[in-house]
Amino acid sequence: MGSQNRTVICMKWGPLFPPDYVNVLFNACRRAISGPFRFVCLTDDGFGLAEGIEALPIPDIGLSEEEWFTPGVWPKLALYAPRLHDITGRCLFIDLDMMVLGGLDGMFDHPAPFIGIGVGPGWHPRAGPDVPRQLGTGVFAFQAGAHGDVLAAFQADREAARARFANEQDFVLGHVRDVQFWPRGWVISFKRYLRRPPGVDLLLPPKPPPESARIVAFHGDPRPIDLLPQKAGFWDRFPHLGHGQVRWLRDYWVDNGGRLPPFEA
Repeated sequence: MGSQNRTVICMKWGPLFPPDYVNVLFNACRRAISGPFRFVCLTDDGFGLAEGIEALPIPDIGLSEEEWFTPGVWPKLALYAPRLHDITGRCLFIDLDMMVLGGLDGMFDHPAPFIGIGVGPGWHPRAGPDVPRQLGTGVFAFQAGAHGDVLAAFQADREAARARFANEQDFVLGHVRDVQFWPRGWVISFKRYLRRPPGVDLLLPPKPPPESARIVAFHGDPRPIDLLPQKAGFWDRFPHLGHGQVRWLRDYWVDNGGRLPPFEA
């Protein structure tokens, strides 16, 4: 399969994520994918990105300046443009606050036309197979250009879309036919799988990810960068008491070319 048929896509706009997030993700993907692939960062600022990363503009989907930064992550709907630059074939979108461990070939090759994370009550190591799941778009695979109707529906009435749906992933779930979810354990939540219970986390660091996991998702707070400094302060929110540097995340970050905070100019 040629690189034109496999593309990893991420997005970066505004100041929240420094370029290290993109570079670490790129290097981790190079280790996790066999054979050629493209790595595209849709961004408003390509400064500091490593060689081999294609920095392309985020398609204009008619958002106001306010809509770019309001809750809901609506700019991600640009991924459904009928023509996403020159990208063709199978795409794997990965949010910047994901930790890629391996096995991405199988995620590209999964036969589902559209497949994402099964979040909600079912996204828990002890959840039974029948617990309902909601769509998470932190990691999802799709065919480039195949879902232009999703973007068209949003552009037809942005105000109604935002009034009815809390965020872009709920909107996508309401408009993509036959959404499927990654097999359980492929994409795991840091908070729900690895973070220690309150009180225990004061004594023990987060559990390292199991070998069966392909991606660890850091959704909301804390973000990966919060777990990197060597300072003794807390990075979690009460009643959780996670604190200090998490060694296994630090090793992943540095091994994939990331700088440790505070970042040098």
